[in-house]
Formats: sequence, structure tokens, C-alpha cells
Amino acid sequence: MNKIKSDIEIARAAKIKPIAEVLKKFNISDDPFTFSPMGRHIGKLNLDFISTLKEKKNNLILVTAITPTPAGEGKTTIAVGLSDGLNKIGKQSIVCLREPSLGPAFGMKGGAAGGGYAQVIPMEQINLHFTGDFHAITSAHNLLSALIDNHIYWGNKLNIDPKNIVWKRVLDLNDRSLRKIEINLEKLKTNTPRNDSFDITVASEVMAIFCLSNSIQDLEKKIGNITVAYTKDKKPIYAKDLKAQGPMTVLLKEAIRPNVVQTLENNLAIIHGGPFANIAHGCNSILATKTALKLSEYVITEAGFGADLGAEKFLDIKCRKGELQPSCIVLVATIRALKMHGGVEKDELKKENLEALKKGLPNLERHIENIKKFGLDLVVAVNYFASDTDNEVKTIQDFCSKLGVKACLCTQWSDGGNGTKDLANQVVELTNKSNKSKFKYLYSDEISILEKIERIAKEIYRAKGIDIDEKIKEQIKKIEKDGFRKFPVCIAKTQYSFSTDSKVKGAPSDHKLSIREVRLSSGAEFIVVVCGSIMTMPGLPRVPSADNIKLNKKGEIEGLF
Repeated sequence: MNKIKSDIEIARAAKIKPIAEVLKKFNISDDPFTFSPMGRHIGKLNLDFISTLKEKKNNLILVTAITPTPAGEGKTTIAVGLSDGLNKIGKQSIVCLREPSLGPAFGMKGGAAGGGYAQVIPMEQINLHFTGDFHAITSAHNLLSALIDNHIYWGNKLNIDPKNIVWKRVLDLNDRSLRKIEINLEKLKTNTPRNDSFDITVASEVMAIFCLSNSIQDLEKKIGNITVAYTKDKKPIYAKDLKAQGPMTVLLKEAIRPNVVQTLENNLAIIHGGPFANIAHGCNSILATKTALKLSEYVITEAGFGADLGAEKFLDIKCRKGELQPSCIVLVATIRALKMHGGVEKDELKKENLEALKKGLPNLERHIENIKKFGLDLVVAVNYFASDTDNEVKTIQDFCSKLGVKACLCTQWSDGGNGTKDLANQVVELTNKSNKSKFKYLYSDEISILEKIERIAKEIYRAKGIDIDEKIKEQIKKIEKDGFRKFPVCIAKTQYSFSTDSKVKGAPSDHKLSIREVRLSSGAEFIVVVCGSIMTMPGLPRVPSADNIKLNKKGEIEGLF
């Protein structure tokens, strides 16, 4: 019996091509004007080159998923496999992904570059530091923090209220001990001790701005509009008041250039940006997506976690800001995860259980219904596991058929692009008949912020309403009075349930969406609504992935994948 190879063994055995050779397929020459190599296998596209690219007829396909479980869903493997599958059937395709964060990599998730024979490579570099984009974002964010405290130290000409500074610091690692800290404790006459806190870098507004900017000029303008604090008479202080947008943009001038790598089948992948989906909007950069759309006939991209968090924000925030129109949606599901939604424990998932599968199917149905509310066609991608039985596969396919949706069995983990040909053909069929004019947002810019929150709560999460106190309502009124009423809403909540209780699986309804906090992201141009007990600085689990990560005697990384 042949030993099943691990993801890292497969990646290390791959015949990786020089990135210049991969780019030649898109008529991108090996020229300093077009891209800058970051070693042999990674490159950064130049913004001046991107500005010369012409619009072309293309199709944007979003890969999203059912509500995540510990059993796994596999959006990234499906996204990579679908792009390879489209190339296999003669279509030109690029996959656009987010960059992995070090927090999950050393926490509980591990690597995030796909899996099996549907990976992007070089996966070790992609997962660890990559091209330094996240470090640049961390530095730019914390430079603004330093400028705020420095301004107060040297006299506080702007009259910043130290008790009303809303700009936190960030770190690209999970560290719960930094959620609440005290700073400026050194006994100096001009020091002002105050409370502060850290978020994880992927929750930074700089990350959100980075991913929602159309150019470096747009990036600088949006950075300048960040609200960092308020005066004692409640007037907002912006980053531009501290002249921070210039030096922060300088720190980001290389990071803003999209990164190019390849799949195991040597097809082009663009990996750029990576805001968390349960905290921020969970999509790769607009700049990367638009670049891919100018280069390729089909662009496959993903949004984090389930469709309730990822797809809703992709459609209501990213598509709105980038003026993007998706052609269709791919909704990823696994039989294992659906059985967990039906009440099965993780260690029992390998056994056939049609009853549990049927009990879990309402979660899939809920996501299908939600996607259709945006006027979009979809296909379900059943990410196949070896323990799945023919009866279970038929059950999910018959269920989807009754809803008017095709369910394609995908074996990209073991077969690469050959395992997604059926899905690729279905995507082509959907895009050929796609009427992009049918696409619509869940809500208009014109309705109030509170109405936007309530609409998402009722339409997407099937809540009977929201639980919000008067203090937060007053905060929302002030945000609207300050001129930000038209901003879209970014829900920050647990990814594990339609409710705010992570333990409630399936498709709960008639619960209340509990609003704990509202944050104005005036630079990124959306309102973050924090629900339930979600943390913007995650902690490490009892046994973190970091415990198993090391270099072996050959100098190779072990334990990350």
C-alpha cells in the first residue's frame, strides 16, 4: 500500500518553474518594468505596468463555504483546484488568494496555501513572512500609534483626549496578554500614562485600507482619513492631522504591489493582502483582483469562513468599493462538516451516517438561500474525503438538485485540476448564461447604519432582531452626524454559527444578534459591528501549533503543515 504523501512532501516534490516563465503565459515579459523577482519563484508586479493593462471580457468567481467546523471545508483547495481545472479544460484562469497570517499558523490552523495536489507554491515562504507585506502593514499601523503618543508628549497641540484614543496597536501573532495594557508608565513630566490594547495585524484598519485601495494614491488618501482619537469636546482627530499618511504610505509602497506565485500545475496565482473574515472583510486586495481580471478570462477568488461572513462582506463591501460584478458563486461543503452540523462528534465522522447528514443539510440550504438574495447563480462543490460513501454523496446531490443547484464532487486534493473538471465545466456553463445586471447588494447606501445592521441580522443570520443598548445607538447617531451614514457595515462575530454562540451548529433562527461594540473605520470606509464575544486579538490554544514547529537536521521546516 502506497503511503499517502503530506502536503509539504507534495509541495517539495513539485516541479516549480521560475516565476518569469509562468508570467510569460500572460504575455508578461521578463522586464524590470513589469515585475520585480523576489527570488526565482516569487515576484511583485509593478504598479506602472498594471496601469497599462486594458479591460477585457472576464468572469469573476467567488469561492465561499458552509459554516466552518473542526472537520474542515477546504475553500482554498477548491479555489486552487478550480483554477487548475479551468486551465485543464482550455480556459485561461488565475486564482487570487489572501496571504496567510502568522497568528493562525502558530496557533491552531497551521498553513494556509491549499492542500494535497491543489496548492500554491512555494508554500513554506508563502506561510512564513512571504514578501514582508504583513510586516510592512504592522509597521505602518504602529508608526501611527507612535506619532499619536509623540504628539501628546510634545505638548498636544491638537488637544487629543488621552482617554479617547481609538487607535490600538497591532501584532501579527496571537497574544491574549496584549488585549489590555498600560503604557507611558515611565515617570517623566511630559508622559501621560493611559490604557491601550493590541489587535492582531489582520484586524488592522490599515490592512482593510490596503485591500480596498485602487492605487497607491487612493491608499494614501484613505490612510489620511483614519480616525485616531477625539478631543475633549468630541471632535475627531484624523491621521492626516498628524501628517501620518505620507510616512505610512512610504512603508507600504512595496507591499501594495501584488505578489505572483504559481500552483502545483504551474498556473498563475496572485496572493495579496489578508484581513480576517470574522473581524474584518476577509478578502484579498481589490488591486490584485482587478489586475487578474485584466490578465485572464476567469478569476477565482475566495472569501474567508462561511458565506454568511465571507461572501456577504465580499459582495456588500469589496464589490461595492471596487465596482466588481461576480459572474457566479462556488459554495464549498464537505459531508464531514455537514454531519457535524447534524450532531456527530469529530471522531465519529468516518462512519456513514445519513441521518446526521440530513440533519446538517439545512446549514447548506441556508447559505444557498442567502447567496440567491444577491441575484447570483451558484454551484455546490462537494470537497471529497476518502471516508465519504456513495450513499452520502447521492444524498447531498439529490438535496441540491431539489433546490435547483448542481452539486459537483471534487477530488482536487488527490487529483489536482483533473479532479475539478466537472466543477470547471459547470462554472463555465453558469458564467455563459450569467446576467451580471441581476447582481444586487443586500442593502443600499442610503438607509441608516442601524437599518443595515438589522437587515444583515435578519436576512443573513435569520435573527429576529438585534440586542443593542442606548449607548451604542448614540454612538451610531454620532457616526452618522459626522458624515459616515452611507458606509457599509462589517459584522465581526464568531465564524462557527449563524448565531453569536459558537456552539450552536446547523441553521438556527429567531435568535438575537447581540451588538457589543461599534467601531468607525473612516479610512477603510465601513463600520465594524462587534457581536457577541468575538476577540480582535485571538489567543493561543492549550496546545498551539507552535509546539510542533521546528527545523530538522536537514534544515527543513517540520510541523507547520
